[in-house]
Amino acid sequence: MIVAQCEEPDLRKALFQFIFPFSLEQDCQEKLWDSLLQDDYIPFRLDDLELENKFYGPGCRVSHRDMERYFLPFTNHVLFPDNQNPEGLRRLSKPFKVEASLLSRQLRFPFTVYSVDIFLCPFDTGFLTLRVELKDDEEIPFSQAIEFADRMRHLQDTNKLDLKTYVEHEGKDYAEVEDFVFQVLTPHLLPYLDRSPMESTHFEKLPFLMDERMFVIGFCAFPEDFDITIIHRYRAARLDGLDLNGKTRIGASHIPYMEEYCQRYEYDRWAPNTYYLTDDTCFMCLTREKPETSTRLANQMYGEYYYGLMLNLFQRIVLLKLSISYSQVQLKRKQEHTEDLIRDITRFSAKYYFVEIVSQTQGREIFHQLRDVYGNEELFVDVKQTLNDLYMYQENRTSKQSSYLLTILTIYTVISGIFGMNQVIEDLKGDFDWSIIHSYSSFQWVALIVTFSGLTVALLLVIGVLWHWGRDFLRRQRRE
Repeated sequence: MIVAQCEEPDLRKALFQFIFPFSLEQDCQEKLWDSLLQDDYIPFRLDDLELENKFYGPGCRVSHRDMERYFLPFTNHVLFPDNQNPEGLRRLSKPFKVEASLLSRQLRFPFTVYSVDIFLCPFDTGFLTLRVELKDDEEIPFSQAIEFADRMRHLQDTNKLDLKTYVEHEGKDYAEVEDFVFQVLTPHLLPYLDRSPMESTHFEKLPFLMDERMFVIGFCAFPEDFDITIIHRYRAARLDGLDLNGKTRIGASHIPYMEEYCQRYEYDRWAPNTYYLTDDTCFMCLTREKPETSTRLANQMYGEYYYGLMLNLFQRIVLLKLSISYSQVQLKRKQEHTEDLIRDITRFSAKYYFVEIVSQTQGREIFHQLRDVYGNEELFVDVKQTLNDLYMYQENRTSKQSSYLLTILTIYTVISGIFGMNQVIEDLKGDFDWSIIHSYSSFQWVALIVTFSGLTVALLLVIGVLWHWGRDFLRRQRRE
C-alpha cells in the first residue's frame, strides 16, 4: 500500500545475514559434522585468531577477544563450545565468494555470498546462516536494499511479489531461493533434515520450524548528512521495500502508529546517528556514522549481536518444540514420553535459559529487547507450568499404579493368611507327584493356585522393574 512518499537515500553499504532454523533427524549430528568437514567447512573456535577476518567479507573483522569479553564467562560452554561438545551451539563455517543476482519484476539485485554458517545445537535443532552483501556499481537505493532482503528471505514463493522472483548464478536460473541455497551453497544438508513436521502439510517442500521465511540481520549505512526519519526506521523494521509497480511500499499510513511501533521495537541510545530495530523476523541496524565507526558497527552485527540473536532464536525454537511435545504427550499418554519431556524441560531450564548473558550495558539492553520481542519469557513461563502439570500427572499415575499393586498384594496376603501355603508347601518338597493333586480338597486347590500365581506375579514384577530400569538407562545414555 502506497501511503506516503519519503526521501529515497542511497546507502553506502548494505549487509545482510539470512538465518534458517531447521530440525535434525535424531542421532545424526556426528554424521552431519563429518560430512561438513569433508565439504571444507571449518569448525569455529574462539582461540583460532586466524578466523577473525575469514568469513565476513572485505574490510570486516570480528575480534574474538572482544566477543569473549562481551559475554559472561559461564555462557562460553554454550556459545563457544569445544568441537566435540554436543551440549553447546557448535558452529561450522565455510568461506565463499559466490556471485549471483536476485531478479524480480522490475529490478536486478547483484549480491555476493561471503560465507555460510551451520550451527548444530542441542534438542536436534540447527541453524543455517548466509552472509550476503548487496553489490552495485553505484550506491544502493534504500528501498531496493530493503526489497532485496524481503525477497531473499522467502525460501519459497508465497505471494505475488515472489512469483516473478528468481536467482541467477553462473548462467543458471533457480526459480526459488531454496533451490539456490540447497543446490549451490549447502547441498549436503538436506538429507539430515527432520521431515516429520511435513506429514500434515500439503504444499511444503522443506520442514520449516517457523514458516517459509528466513530471519534477517541487516546493516544499512546511510550518508553522514542524511536524516534517518521515522518512516525509514519503520520500513526497515517491517522490510517494506517496493510494491508490484516498483513504487515505495509503506505498510502503514498513520505517523503516530509508526512512532508507537518504533518506540516499542527500537533501541535509540545513539540516535539520531544509529538505530537498532527488532521485529519478529528481522534485526536491523541503521546508521549514518563515519565509515570507520560504521565498519565497527557492522563487525558487531557479525559478532556480538549475531550470537545474542542466535541464542534468543535457539531459546525460542526449543521452547516452541517443548510446548508442541507437551500436546503430543497429552494425546499419547505414554510414560516414557512424559519422562523424556520432563527431562528435556529440566535440562533446558538448567543449561540454556540464561537470564543474563551480556556483561555490557548496551548489549544487555539489546539482548533483553530481542527476548521481549520473541516472547521468550512468556514461553518459558508456559513451559515451566507444563513441567508442573507433567509432575502432577506423573504423580497421579504413579499413585494409581502403586494403589493397584498394593491391592493385588493385599489380596494375596489375605488369602495366604486365611488358607496358609503350608497346606501344599510340604507336598512341593522334593520330587513332586502330580497325582496327589487329585486328592486335594477345595481349600488346598485355592492354596495351590495362590502359591503359583503369587510366584508368577512376583517374577513378572521383578522382570518389569529390571526391564524399565534397563530401558531408561539406555535411553538416557543415547540422549546424552
